[in-house]
Amino acid sequence: MALPTDLLDILACPKCKGDLRLTEPGDGLICLACGVVYAIVEDIPIMLIEEAVPLDDWNRGKRPDLR
Repeated sequence: MALPTDLLDILACPKCKGDLRLTEPGDGLICLACGVVYAIVEDIPIMLIEEAVPLDDWNRGKRPDLR
């Protein structure tokens, strides 16, 4: 199950309050302003600043094991 569009419309980066966009496979939320990705685990976005993964690391496959 993907995140509902109406939820995506109201979510904001917890650090900069900027817009978020969904990763292509739908497993994370990208903040381009901060250059980080917030993982989505079991359809729940993990919106903790300390759990954010740098975008470059995310693209290299370095993702947190939060399951």
